[in-house]
Amino acid sequence: MTKPKVLITDDVHPMLINALISKNYEVDYMPDISLQKTIEIVKEYEGLVINSKIKADRSFILAADKLKWIGRLGSGMEIIDAVAARDKNIHLINTPEANCQAVAEHALAMILSLFRNLKRADSQVRAMTWLREENRGKELQGQTVGIIGFGHTGPAFAKLLSAFDVKILVFDKYKQHLETGYRYELVKNVETIQKEAGLISLHIPLNPDTKHLIDEEFINSCSHSFYLINTSRGPIVKTTDLIDALRSGKVLGACLDVFENEHPLNFSETERKLYEDLYTFDQVVLSPHIAGWTHESKLKIAEVLLAKLEAWLWNNMS
Repeated sequence: MTKPKVLITDDVHPMLINALISKNYEVDYMPDISLQKTIEIVKEYEGLVINSKIKADRSFILAADKLKWIGRLGSGMEIIDAVAARDKNIHLINTPEANCQAVAEHALAMILSLFRNLKRADSQVRAMTWLREENRGKELQGQTVGIIGFGHTGPAFAKLLSAFDVKILVFDKYKQHLETGYRYELVKNVETIQKEAGLISLHIPLNPDTKHLIDEEFINSCSHSFYLINTSRGPIVKTTDLIDALRSGKVLGACLDVFENEHPLNFSETERKLYEDLYTFDQVVLSPHIAGWTHESKLKIAEVLLAKLEAWLWNNMS
């Protein structure tokens, strides 16, 4: 009897590969495979494990003749045409709960680095320059933090922030049924965050409603200058408007783990100039989409994906 085949297109913890093999799958592990090559061979597989480099749009889904399930490493489902998958009865799995702690810790690390001038101070010490007063920092305690989005990473970030004696305001338009918790105050509209927060952190998916949510209009609607953290998806922030706000001081500083274009080798000339401008700001802390990238989260993602797959398979057998 022919074994069902699974294609894994990105780096995963070996536990997932071994577990799938133990469940009688034939696993092709190709972490360096291109999107084009995946499109060419996807028709051979019943299961597919992907990360952000594979865009499973409608044409991709239509080419997947045997596909029964897709496992997304991480959270962002904007890379999959969910309607096309539903039409072909393809089950979708993602794992947002698996790396939420990693993302929350990274967001906290970035804002602490920004507030305490660690990036600049580190480079100065390495250059044998000893400047103390010039690097006097800022404390989190007493800040009002606005968290937009309260799925998995939002609550994890709120939990970490609670140790710093900050006021936490939470807005999630899809979770208005939540009650205010001991760590946070649930607000009914984003305008409350724009009015009160001195630090705004984004924990929302990318969709037509959230693309360029943080733009000139949003920024100028804030009652005072603020700091921004984005560890969710790059296109949620309109980069041109953020740069203008950094120049004007309306945005005091930014912590960015995600960007509108995350492929520097493919920058257009306009994009290259744009990001060169962004990189000049000393009050910006940057990282290459690694907020959810820890050794622990790599294992957790594999475990959660496997557990969800097993539950779906069990339900389909019963």
